Amino acid sequence: MTQITKSHIRYIRSLSRKKERDAAGVFVAEGQKCVEMLLPDFEPVMVIATEERLPAIQSHVEPRLLYEATVREIEQMSTLRAPQGVIAVFKQKKQDNRILQQYFNNDILLALDGVQDPGNLGTIIRTADWFGISDIVCSTDTADCWNTKVVQATMGSLARVRLHYLKLPQWLNSITSHHDKPPVYGTLLNGKNIYNAHAIADRQRGVIIMGNEGNGISEEVRKYITHPILIPAVPHADNNGSPESLNVSTATAIILAEFRRNNNDNDKATF
Repeated sequence: MTQITKSHIRYIRSLSRKKERDAAGVFVAEGQKCVEMLLPDFEPVMVIATEERLPAIQSHVEPRLLYEATVREIEQMSTLRAPQGVIAVFKQKKQDNRILQQYFNNDILLALDGVQDPGNLGTIIRTADWFGISDIVCSTDTADCWNTKVVQATMGSLARVRLHYLKLPQWLNSITSHHDKPPVYGTLLNGKNIYNAHAIADRQRGVIIMGNEGNGISEEVRKYITHPILIPAVPHADNNGSPESLNVSTATAIILAEFRRNNNDNDKATF
């Protein structure tokens, strides 16, 4: 086991910047639970823990990769308001977009168009994992999945959900030009009520697009939507209106829950 140094502290702090993360091909995870959940699926570069946290974490990590730090040093490296005593650096997994050319015909894909808040992205990844979504296609201006806040919000789901960053309009054009093109869903104000019987053409196959927190789905991407959908707001009993919009991660959870429903012979929805 090695004692952390000032050089290590500077290195960890530098990884809060995307440029530095990408250059090194690594990302940072914080908290004992989050780190332990990622260890089976990502290769660790270094794992740092306080004396108090070391006994719980050292059985999962090779001694040569384990570093001890004081509470103060953890605070200097952490991006959290309340650091949790464990910080790890992992190697990023390389993006492989080849799977997208064959995958879209077999299941539901989630596509994100300019989702820029790291907390929202992390929650969406965790939600996708819950509903069995294995791949998320992201526009190039969507938040970086290796951002520490994103990693933290996923609570280990980043190990099971693959993210693909590409030019979303071009990709949508390529798959909708296919002779067996999948349905493309998107949340629009003129969309069909998602709870209506014919709003979802196929619960087993298609692309679901979620848009930017403030501007929704861009015009460039909107033209590829074949099935516009809408989550209806329920007016207050006193007719005092309703919120203008839903948080994008909340909306994603509602939509995925509806897609994952199956209708039995009595037309009752069950998971």
